[in-house]
Amino acid sequence: MKILFACGGTAGHINPALAMAGVIRQRHPEAQIKFAGNPRGMEARLVPAAGYEFLPIPVMGIQRRLTWRNIRYNIHSMGCLALSGHRSKKLLASFGPDLVVGTGGYVSGPILRKAHQMGIRTLTHEQNAFPGVTTKLLCRYVDKVLLAVEKAKDYLPGDREYIVTGNPVRSEILTADREAARRILDIGDEVCILSFGGSLGAARVNEAVADVMAWHQGRGIHHIHATGSYGVEEMPRLLAQRGVKAEENPGLDIREYINDMPNCLAAADLVIGRAGAITLSELQAVGRASILIPSPNVAENHQYHNAMVLQRAGAAVVIEEKDLTGQRLVEEVQALVEDPDRLKMLGQNAAAMAIRDANERIYREIMELLSRR
Repeated sequence: MKILFACGGTAGHINPALAMAGVIRQRHPEAQIKFAGNPRGMEARLVPAAGYEFLPIPVMGIQRRLTWRNIRYNIHSMGCLALSGHRSKKLLASFGPDLVVGTGGYVSGPILRKAHQMGIRTLTHEQNAFPGVTTKLLCRYVDKVLLAVEKAKDYLPGDREYIVTGNPVRSEILTADREAARRILDIGDEVCILSFGGSLGAARVNEAVADVMAWHQGRGIHHIHATGSYGVEEMPRLLAQRGVKAEENPGLDIREYINDMPNCLAAADLVIGRAGAITLSELQAVGRASILIPSPNVAENHQYHNAMVLQRAGAAVVIEEKDLTGQRLVEEVQALVEDPDRLKMLGQNAAAMAIRDANERIYREIMELLSRR
């Protein structure tokens, strides 16, 4: 069994592919699984770290905001795109996969289309409620289109079948124990807030969270916050401006990045964060109340569409970044912390949306496609 995953650009495309590959490798250790992606992309680091062979193919996205720098970038991107068909054919012929799986991003497009032309089975998985350009282009060619949520069907051509599987969720998230996690993190019976703005961080989120930390001083709240790499030096200054000394407050756990997300999610009562598809699937899987601040700096504003699916289901509170202020976030946090019944209801509604067997559903569709002759 030979399977090639084509993904890249962001962790939101790479991590689902790694999760799928993990399920297959666990059940079929003999399977040959490789990944194709941009040698300069995040995938070039994450894939080998997960123990898979990485096949580089220079493919770049298009910058939609027109500046002189982006225009030069786009000219280079178009050159890579012009060569992508030939490069994809060479890569596919070298490995000879039985199946090519795409999880979105600009790398998926040319490889899956060339695989289709070569008669290789193809499958693509869309993580977001609002499908990306790659999925819209590929859905007429690939053998199967898997979706994370039913809502995504509204934005795709109606002349073919779509299979709703949910997003793959790491097994560690599903099995983490709340009481054990709280012991590990040294959290007693306090309300626990978990907040983050992404691996790089988000200045607006860090500023608003600093106001929340100033508000809950002395209120017996434990707060875990990831600043992101850009906020490591900025966060202490923001807190100092608000009279908060993190080193004197044992209830503040401020980090650059959250490496133990399963424990942090299990321990949390309220999560404040962006609205990436995998984040939301994890929130649903563990049934956590959340305040979502969709990133406006993503293709087609898909995080907003993701977040609104939860808000309409009574599973989250959504604050668009253009409306985000420290005062607004404090008001929303205070309202939830002081209303445990509503906090519990948001979590229950999130859990009701979860597709906890997404890994099994995706595995089943992959194996069915491989079984075809």
